[in-house]
Amino acid sequence: QDAIDRKEKRSETFKIAVHGLETDIPALKTEELGRRAPQWVRDNLVTMCMRCKEPFNAITRRRHHCRACGYVVCARCSDYKAELQYDGNRPNRVCQECFIFLTGHTVLEDREGKHKGILEKGAAEVSSRSLLCSSLQLLDKNGKGGTRGWFVIPQDDPLVLYIYAAPQDVRAHTSIPLLGYQVRDMPQSESRHLFQLVQSRQVFTFLADTEELKQRWMKAMALSAAGITHPEEEEEGAGP
Repeated sequence: QDAIDRKEKRSETFKIAVHGLETDIPALKTEELGRRAPQWVRDNLVTMCMRCKEPFNAITRRRHHCRACGYVVCARCSDYKAELQYDGNRPNRVCQECFIFLTGHTVLEDREGKHKGILEKGAAEVSSRSLLCSSLQLLDKNGKGGTRGWFVIPQDDPLVLYIYAAPQDVRAHTSIPLLGYQVRDMPQSESRHLFQLVQSRQVFTFLADTEELKQRWMKAMALSAAGITHPEEEEEGAGP
């Protein structure tokens, strides 16, 4: 019975394990794991291991793909072999979670049940249930450079802006509490679609790819900053 319970728990874990953010990454059902070749998550969609969350680099932590789920993982997290039915039951490199699921074996560093911190929710998971998500650039103080990333306001945490380095990363690198900020439009110049979040001396300047995207973000941030987390709240508060 314990073995059955463990397998059922892992099945629940894998129900959304390979749901991709991009439309060209189809979902892989639990019962298909190992039986059908997955579509690999593209390398340029992640900057860190999708299992242990450690950042990749060109020398000591390189990218590998799990042959079962298609995740991009580091060498340590993919140092497992499991027989995959779609490859004639030959042993293939798989991640730790797929190894446990496919073989039923346990490993010493099983992280199952580890509590996710405030920044440890995956971008794809959060984006699929978001008020708004897209690529933006957060400019530095002089307005000349900055950080381009994947920005998300989750439905279940609508007063916070989460910033990921890439749209398939499994951990956000920072967050900005939106409540109490003022959203400030900036004149369009040199085809730059700029807007700001301002509170006292704290100023964040964002660059959107289009004017339409800029307006969508300004509206979403203004609602969150005012504590309005549902569209019906805005309608009820609108007077004649």
